[in-house]
Amino acid sequence: MKFHFSRKQLCIPYAVFLVCFVLIPMFIIVFYAFTAPVMENGVQVGITFSFDNLVDLFTNPTKLLNMGRSILIGLLTTVICLLIAYPVAYILARSGIRRNAVLLLLFIVPMWVNFVLRVNALKELLSWIGILGASDFWNYFNTVLGMVYDFLPFMILPLYTTLLKIDNSYVEAAKDLGASAPVAFWKVTLPLSYPGIVSGITMVFLPSMTNYVVSTLLGNGKVGIIGSLIEQSFLNSQWNAGSMMALLLLVVMFVSTWLTGGFQNEDAASSRGGNLW
Repeated sequence: MKFHFSRKQLCIPYAVFLVCFVLIPMFIIVFYAFTAPVMENGVQVGITFSFDNLVDLFTNPTKLLNMGRSILIGLLTTVICLLIAYPVAYILARSGIRRNAVLLLLFIVPMWVNFVLRVNALKELLSWIGILGASDFWNYFNTVLGMVYDFLPFMILPLYTTLLKIDNSYVEAAKDLGASAPVAFWKVTLPLSYPGIVSGITMVFLPSMTNYVVSTLLGNGKVGIIGSLIEQSFLNSQWNAGSMMALLLLVVMFVSTWLTGGFQNEDAASSRGGNLW
C-alpha cells in the first residue's frame, strides 16, 4: 500500500511548529508588553491593559542610554564587517574552484565551534594582551572586536553567494564599452551584489545590538546594551518591561527588513539595487 501526500499535507508539520514555537510565544510577548499587574497590599490580584511599558521605554534614561549604545555598537560592527567581508567575498568568488573551496572552508570552520567557547577564547587572549577591562575605551573596543569576530562569517557568506552568481559577461561588456576596472566594479558588480549586502547587514546589525554575552564577557560587564536589559528584566520577573523591549526589537527588525527590500525576491532586490546605485 502506497501513501501519497499532497503539498498541503506536507506543510502540516511546519505549520504546527510555526504555531507552537513562533506564533504562541509572540502572542505571549505582545500580551505582556501591553499589560501591567494590578497590585493590592503587595500582592498581584489581576492584570490590566496599559501603555506604561511603552512610555517607560522612551522616557527611562537608563533604557534610552542602553538603546543608543546598542545602536552605536551595531552600526560600528556592521560597517567594519562589511568593509572586511566584501573584499574577502570578492576574492573568494573570483578565485579558482579548488582554492575557492579551501579558503571558504577556513571562514566557515569557526562557525562550527561553540559560540561561548570562541568568546571565552578571545577573552583569554585579550586578558593576556592586557587590554581586558583596562579602561572604558578598551571595554567598548573589546566589545566591538568580539562582535566583529563573531558575526564576520555571517557577512561573508551572503556576499560570497551573491557575487558568485554574477555573470562575468556583464563586467566584460562594461569594459568593452570603455569602462575601466574600478568603473565597471562601481557600476556593475556593486549594484548586482546589493541583495548580498542587504542580507549581510540584516544578519549582523540586529544580532550585534542584542548580543549581551559578548558585551558582558569582553566589556568587563560595563558595556550595557538592550539585550542585557531584556535578560535582567526576565531574570527579575519583570516580564512586562522585558516583553516591550523585545517587541521593539522585533518591530525594528521588521521595518529594517522591509526598507531594505528583504521581503522581495532576489531578482526584484537586484533590480532595486541597480536603481539605487
